[in-house]
Amino acid sequence: MPAAQPDEPDFARDAVTGLPGREAARARLEAWLADGAQVHALLIALRRFDAVNLAFGTAAGDAALAEVAARLKHFAADELDGRWLAARSAGGQFLLLSADPCSRERWQVFAAQLLEMLARPISTAAGTLRLSPRAALLRGLGGESADSMLDRLGQALATVTAQAGRRLLWADGEPTRAGRSAAQLEADLLHALDRGEIEVVYQPQFACADNRLTGAEALARWNHPLLGRIGAGALFAIAERADHVPQLSQAIARQALAGARGWPMDMRLSLNITPNDLAVSDFADQFSALLAETGFPAWRLTLEVTEQVLLADVSHAAQALGLLAAQGMRIALDDFGAGFCNFRYLKLLPLHYLKLDRSMIDGVVGDARDLAVLRAIVAMAGALDLKVIAEGVESEAQRALAAAEGCAFYQGFLRAQPMSAAEFGELARG
Repeated sequence: MPAAQPDEPDFARDAVTGLPGREAARARLEAWLADGAQVHALLIALRRFDAVNLAFGTAAGDAALAEVAARLKHFAADELDGRWLAARSAGGQFLLLSADPCSRERWQVFAAQLLEMLARPISTAAGTLRLSPRAALLRGLGGESADSMLDRLGQALATVTAQAGRRLLWADGEPTRAGRSAAQLEADLLHALDRGEIEVVYQPQFACADNRLTGAEALARWNHPLLGRIGAGALFAIAERADHVPQLSQAIARQALAGARGWPMDMRLSLNITPNDLAVSDFADQFSALLAETGFPAWRLTLEVTEQVLLADVSHAAQALGLLAAQGMRIALDDFGAGFCNFRYLKLLPLHYLKLDRSMIDGVVGDARDLAVLRAIVAMAGALDLKVIAEGVESEAQRALAAAEGCAFYQGFLRAQPMSAAEFGELARG
């Protein structure tokens, strides 16, 4: 399976978002087009973003832009197989370029789910912000220049931003031709499990100090018969609209546990827990029953939760996770550093690990400030007796630095790409 990787040129980065700027994106786009790549592009605008700065202040506005950038990069990394680049175009505008071959229909599904993610509330020190993103989509034409693509995107974005009831517009001016409507996708998902279209792959995890294989994180993919591969972000967004998250989560967990059952006993499995999962009043009892059904040892399992999981009812989440931790499961706070980072969670939850967001690792090799932040997080984790997992490690320099600073484990495409349960078993026994 090809790795989803950002293709980020060595240009100056925007101070607020950490993303390359428009000129960097234009240069990368020219290079891809010169190589004959089929390029898809997405230009996003945060409608009336100036009002956010006026109402909440520029500090809150900057925090919102940084959160949008983080969500954009996360979603692209989860959904795209090939090369991609996220950039800040100007003000409240963001540009996403992809050389990942896909159909027009899949690119539209990708864009629609991304806008849903960006529209979710953002917590800042000044209050909760709700943004209204709009986007222009484009498939590059044969022989088209970078300037032509960017110009067409800009024109389409201006059109869709001026239309109150529309969020997406193709830059070619054609009517939107979705291969599957939202309702059709929801209906497709209800049958996807029975048809065996939901696949679980495993992203290996390693010890930072000696590169020893320690386990893997289970990741879900939907192999849609018409649209191709749909990643976990879009998959669960569709499931949420269809009110199908608990059933989907349980099926994925059952498949992941069954696949990992035959691994060597020193290999751990990490599973992601969604907000909808924890919202179920008897989630801990249901999950314990599932674990007993599959025969997977509780002590080999890590449950990963994000800050979003905890926003609705942190007390209920702490109680449910406490019951599972008492059975020997370990709990990881995932994507640490990506959002607002409420440190109260560190006090209330039965945590064993902090899993750093990939943005905490991106610049640590060459940026003294990023390194200082990493050191502070590791020191805090050590004081709380928590081990740190570094996510998104793409280079040996990043791994060596993470090890030197005290991170215990890492995952990323440096050593391995997501693989099947059988392939992971071979790797573990190899």
